[in-house]
Amino acid sequence: MTDTQILTLATDTAHDALVLFSGGQDSATCLAWALERYERVETVGFDYGQRHAVEMAARLRVRDGMAKVLPQFANRLGPDHVIDLTGFGSIGETAMTTDRAIQVGARGLPNTFVPGRNLVFLTCAAALADRRGLAVLVGGMCETDFSGYPDCRRDTISAMERALTLGLDKPSPIETPLMYLTKAQTWDLAHGIGGDALVELIVEESHTCYRGDRTHRHDWGYGCGTCPACDLRAAGWREWLKTR
Repeated sequence: MTDTQILTLATDTAHDALVLFSGGQDSATCLAWALERYERVETVGFDYGQRHAVEMAARLRVRDGMAKVLPQFANRLGPDHVIDLTGFGSIGETAMTTDRAIQVGARGLPNTFVPGRNLVFLTCAAALADRRGLAVLVGGMCETDFSGYPDCRRDTISAMERALTLGLDKPSPIETPLMYLTKAQTWDLAHGIGGDALVELIVEESHTCYRGDRTHRHDWGYGCGTCPACDLRAAGWREWLKTR
């Protein structure tokens, strides 16, 4: 049996999942997606000293709201966990963790890129999932509408699946339901799961803006409206509205 077959079998027979949950649009949609599919769902957040630390508060509001807008799945939502990775966040000293202008660096990557962030997140999440007896990791990584981070690509995630499977000596599937979706399609996915109520929750309570702006309210939610994260979210919202 190949690695792919093993991981597929593990996913097909799993009844529980751990969602990497930042409190942003993507992870909120992934949480709803997981609640629709798994009998037990827990969440994990990471405090890595991010500049937009307001997401740590936003994630709790989204979690609480999720049980209200998806009452049919409320009993599936289990505990939340937060892992302190502030030491790791200080290594990169990027625009995501320090007060500096957001711009594209010499490698062609935005300086909001935190090197190895998703690799560390997935490793820590896998260790937690193993202890909690959760079979599947769910993450909001996407290589369609994204900021160009190399650790968001499916090739990277597949390599992590392989490494975790070897390192933990058991199938370690990582589900990425948004991997090939545009931001417009991500809005549509949320609407398909929870209708207008879920979309409104994501608009009102989730946080995406790199600058941590919760003072400017747009039709797509709160944010500065000029950083790359806001640009992607706003463009996806406008494109989705055209299809409704």
